[in-house]
Amino acid sequence: MNWNELADRVIDGDPITKKEAKQIVDAPDEELLAILHAAYRVRRHHHGNKVRVHVLQNAKSGVCPEDCSFCSQSMKYNNDVEQYGMQSAEDLMEGAKKAYEKGAVTYCMVTATRGPTWGEVDHLCDVVRQIKEKYDLEICASLGLLKEGQAEKLAEAGVDRYNHNLETSCDHFDNLVSTHTFEDRVRTVTRAKEAGMEACCGGIIGMGESKDDWVSLAFTLKELEVESVPLNFLNARPGTPLQDSDPPRPQDCLKALAMFRFVHPDKDVRVAGGREVVLGSMQAMALYAANSFFTEGYLTTPGQGESNDAVMLRQAGFEPVLVEA
Repeated sequence: MNWNELADRVIDGDPITKKEAKQIVDAPDEELLAILHAAYRVRRHHHGNKVRVHVLQNAKSGVCPEDCSFCSQSMKYNNDVEQYGMQSAEDLMEGAKKAYEKGAVTYCMVTATRGPTWGEVDHLCDVVRQIKEKYDLEICASLGLLKEGQAEKLAEAGVDRYNHNLETSCDHFDNLVSTHTFEDRVRTVTRAKEAGMEACCGGIIGMGESKDDWVSLAFTLKELEVESVPLNFLNARPGTPLQDSDPPRPQDCLKALAMFRFVHPDKDVRVAGGREVVLGSMQAMALYAANSFFTEGYLTTPGQGESNDAVMLRQAGFEPVLVEA
């Protein structure tokens, strides 16, 4: 495969096939730099050298009744994750203030739950209106499965983007979750988009799936026309069924990121949870395919720190997209 010719095609608007996507993730490690260079050409065409910085707020922690095998916030597993209900408006506003002062583009409020109650939706809507009045931030909400009508309320309040990851392919999903279905997740993503919000929807690499599952997920997301694609790498959590899983190889993770860039050439492809642990010294290479990332940690695990992220961006020659604080 001539990776530069593939990049030329995609830049010209000719989408890659599933067969070509599989060739990317199956390529030998010796071709990794050539693949990343080609992916970078596509990324640069649509996003330049800019990196969108996102900040997460764990708005409700450790009290989820679902049994997702990868998640330490499930009440079904024995772990030491902090447990608390929906945070107050003051706590969520303080999180928005910190995100704004860091120059983040997007502030994402996340709850560990099957889905929000109507009271939680009303509470979050009130907070979103306050944030929008005070800070120039895009708001992303991640509240689990949405009931009919909830997406419309969130969109009306000013939520710009709804996060609900598919996590893996349709074929592999039932091996990881039994308390809801892949179709349930697809339905929530569809409801969010129909209500006028953008969809932030991705998955996790390293949960026992095959490389065919990576390709299947990438193309399912394309069919759903999601605007933002976060790609996580399994950082196995103690107490979960996947706690003894070996971490995915960094080379495979980088090939997966490149494949997602080729499948979603103009979208916001994000290197997300697990990048510090799994990619290690190869983190900066992820930005040749991805154009956004989270800073200051994730829901239950810390990151490498805002200052270290800033140094990494600068040394790699990338520039954060910042709002004026």
